[in-house]
Amino acid sequence: MKNYFDLKGQVAIVTGCSSGLGVQMAKALANQGANIVVVARRKNLIEEVAADISATFGVETLPVACDITDTAAVEAMVDAALAKFGRIDVLINNAGTGAVGPAEDITDDQFHHEMQIDLFGSFKVARAVAKKAMIPAKYGRVINIASMYGLVGNKIAGSAPYHAAKGGVVNLTRALAAEWGKYGITVNSICPGYFYTPLTTETLNSDFFQQNAKTMIPEERYGHEGELDTAAIFLASPASSYVTGVQLAVDGGYTCM
Repeated sequence: MKNYFDLKGQVAIVTGCSSGLGVQMAKALANQGANIVVVARRKNLIEEVAADISATFGVETLPVACDITDTAAVEAMVDAALAKFGRIDVLINNAGTGAVGPAEDITDDQFHHEMQIDLFGSFKVARAVAKKAMIPAKYGRVINIASMYGLVGNKIAGSAPYHAAKGGVVNLTRALAAEWGKYGITVNSICPGYFYTPLTTETLNSDFFQQNAKTMIPEERYGHEGELDTAAIFLASPASSYVTGVQLAVDGGYTCM
């Protein structure tokens, strides 16, 4: 009997892995047997996450503090992962931020900051992982976490820099998929809708957002913990070798209307 989603012995880097969706996806891959490189800026948080994943799933972990806007730090993080494990099979580019405000009031600094993290940061990590590990190995799974707001606009919370950056991630995904397919590397993006996390629960449970869900989302609710996991596992799987350059919306149907 074949387990199509077995990741035993593989190594996955997950950025933005100090809380929320990053931790959930890291645990999902660890549940399938992958060793996890836990990456975020705050050392104390990633050490806690790494210890928890090791204890729960019996896999090896490596916490590496890294600011993905710092090219030298990104290169050092990838070197550290290779020094410990000798391979990198999966990258989940999850680190991101979100500037909110009317487009006419967004500052240059806000727009620039968004691009540096969500778009340029994702590229820097993908570039380093591909060059140092995946291209030499002729194998890799790159999963960029974009957003449903990389596919559409919105009227409820102005966030033009976020839309622009995540739209960039969507087409960066296509570009890298086209370039790196010959190396056995697939590059795909997940475009999540709104999900409950410790940071979003209060907002999403407000009357305004609950009404918005009923109006704008076919499933009439927001995403729960675990509902992104299977998308990450599917795209990380060795069996998904003919899936590349796709944008997988996990949004309760928001972008189908």
